[in-house]
Amino acid sequence: MRAIRCNQYGPPDTLTLEDLPELQPPPGKVVIDVKAASVNFPDVLIIENRYQVKPPLPFTPGAEAAGIVRAVGEGVTLRPGTRVVAYVGQGGFAEQAIADASACVVLPDRADFATAAAFTLAYGTSHHAVVDRGALRAGETMLVLGAAGGVGLAAVEIGKVLGARVIAAASSDDKLDVCRRHGADATINYATEDLRERVKALTDGKGPDVIYDPVGGVYAEPAFRSIGWRGRYLVVGFANGEIPKLPLNLALLKGASIVGVFWGDFARREPERNAAAFAQMLGWIDEGKLKPYVSKRYALADTPQALADMAARQVTGKIVIEP
Repeated sequence: MRAIRCNQYGPPDTLTLEDLPELQPPPGKVVIDVKAASVNFPDVLIIENRYQVKPPLPFTPGAEAAGIVRAVGEGVTLRPGTRVVAYVGQGGFAEQAIADASACVVLPDRADFATAAAFTLAYGTSHHAVVDRGALRAGETMLVLGAAGGVGLAAVEIGKVLGARVIAAASSDDKLDVCRRHGADATINYATEDLRERVKALTDGKGPDVIYDPVGGVYAEPAFRSIGWRGRYLVVGFANGEIPKLPLNLALLKGASIVGVFWGDFARREPERNAAAFAQMLGWIDEGKLKPYVSKRYALADTPQALADMAARQVTGKIVIEP
């Protein structure tokens, strides 16, 4: 079977496409014939050795995949031929991937593999952030930075399901159009508008109750300076590449909280709560309240280009690899 391999840490163009032996499932695990694997910003950081998860070399990147169960290990009740989506951690950018049976979510026959693959990490992260860590409530206001990306759009949609007012911030008018189509009540183009002044105008000077920040970098401090009383600032990631340093006196003056969000460890440490979150979101999908957006699909050989597009922040919504 073919797989994308990271043999040395570096940019996406250092990845190689290789032929590997077919996978065999250990006890408690399954082998999936991958039909679609989602691309996430941490995939870029992992191959460059800039992420908190550091798999030993060589490895196949790709954290989530959807496909058909090919083979099962000892003790697994899933049957070959079952359509599933799973958070695999690594190994998704290949024709076959191994997943814990407990991590597999069975898909209905009507489910599109690409849409399913785009769901797990982005919506899992955003639900954990907005619902669990941010405790966003109906009637509150949430500012979403990087709102046109995969996790950003998921946060916009989840915020609207909860009954909040959502302000989406992104770097172009085209991206903001996508945000409005996914429910954003107001938008900010922080490439052409002053972020603090625009937030102040849109909130009548009160500031947002929750700020969802997967970007970091130069927009973090002006966003945090805009937060409302008892606001919750969600530290989701650093797509900008720069980890910001926030003056802690701002938290004191606003009675605000800086809240860390690490969905991967949450799912590992609190699997029951994570499962309940996904059950809730699957219900929202059935009701048409959540609509994962896949903007582009790539062949397996084009995985380096997909990761380069992600690194250059040229991605709207989610992109997937289809082996």
